[in-house]
Amino acid sequence: MAEHVAEEDGPTRDRLLALAGAAPARADARDALTEWLTAVGRPLWQQEMAAYALALAGDPRAFETLVFLLNHRDPVRGERAAEGLFALADPRTGRAAAALAGNALRTAYALHPVRLLTRLRAPEAAPTLSALLRRLLAGPEHHWPVARACVEGLAALADPGCRPLLTDALAHPPLRPAAEVALCALPSPEPAASPELPGA
Repeated sequence: MAEHVAEEDGPTRDRLLALAGAAPARADARDALTEWLTAVGRPLWQQEMAAYALALAGDPRAFETLVFLLNHRDPVRGERAAEGLFALADPRTGRAAAALAGNALRTAYALHPVRLLTRLRAPEAAPTLSALLRRLLAGPEHHWPVARACVEGLAALADPGCRPLLTDALAHPPLRPAAEVALCALPSPEPAASPELPGA
């Protein structure tokens, strides 16, 4: 985080970094960070710093801001929000990430919600990634990095019900290597039971 905000206002940055360092042990530091988080007119980088520090301290007051940043158009912000949400381990995170990943208007920024869902292994993960990948394969906009993250996520989740969808992904050259790996990661299909012979 210090590297991420190295070019920002020095005294403010240093004050926030000091509060971040104290937050895990001190309630007053967490309260001060929450004031930074909720004050009207604060620059986004200050809210981001406060939310990330609160998340690492296990304070659920970071949740809404981190969800807002999770599919931000700045990929660094999205990645930082995903790290914060994973560390926070709030039970609402899976549903929130699934909603962002499934938002058709924000598909171009769905990479970090998809990766977070995979990392969480949330109940919503496989259905959300499958639905999103199916939509991306149909086009017209494929958003290959997001589609590839879906394929990789389904491989990590190893849901055998995804086999037909991953097989469809083989037809798309940008996805073929990841889809081949994903299919190999799935459990082998159960062999069909042999029919009983009459009189057996």
